[in-house]
Amino acid sequence: METGLYSGEVVHRRFAPKQHRLAYHIFQVLLDLDTIDDDLKTVHLLSRNRFNLFGFYDRDHGPDQADKAGSLRDRMAAMLSGRDAWTDGDRIFLMAMPRVLGFVFNPISLYFVVTPDDRVRTIVYEVNNTFGDRHSYVMPVHDAGRTIHQHSGKRLHVSPFMETRGHSYDFDLIAPAETFALKIDLKKGEQRMLFAAFTARREALADKALWRLFLGLPLMTLKVVAGIHWEALKIALKGIGLKPKPPTPKSGISVADA
Repeated sequence: METGLYSGEVVHRRFAPKQHRLAYHIFQVLLDLDTIDDDLKTVHLLSRNRFNLFGFYDRDHGPDQADKAGSLRDRMAAMLSGRDAWTDGDRIFLMAMPRVLGFVFNPISLYFVVTPDDRVRTIVYEVNNTFGDRHSYVMPVHDAGRTIHQHSGKRLHVSPFMETRGHSYDFDLIAPAETFALKIDLKKGEQRMLFAAFTARREALADKALWRLFLGLPLMTLKVVAGIHWEALKIALKGIGLKPKPPTPKSGISVADA
């Protein structure tokens, strides 16, 4: 696994109580949190912790939104080691959308804990909602196949049109290499409620590619937020009512067994 850019299409399809579909293009950057400063030395359009066309800020991520002290790598390593999901010698990669002209909102970011022999030990799904809450799903990797299958109960109220209690996620993921794929099924019991996917191809992290992506996807992160609210309006107009938001902590962590 190595630092790079992943651009592709995000697809959401809602099955119940009424059908709704959307698709849009985004790109994400895969960063090695152990070598990030060295990796960015040759890149001028993406900076760490300072304003640029594209930016990565440590404080935008992490399991505890109240804890912004220290590097993201150290905060993640401390959280993961306390849950037997990271050991000395492992590397931590983050896949997320960068800030664009200082703005970002990541509905989901992924961390990959990679062993010295390049095996993915743990995946963390860091999910944010538009209410300002965050939940980190810490998922050990048990299978060694190309596609990683994982499962977790739903812990965070994400869509105001979808309940949290009684729902669960099935994740199917191909770890980032020349391609990347993430597919998520949200279910209520055996009923399929929603399907989401991101499929992308890798290219090297370089200024030429960043400039091209900026021109092709200007103000991408702002459009993601605008798109969330636009799609919410269309869902509401279909007659789907709002679901009450259960009390949840600002930041939460859960560890799944599979």
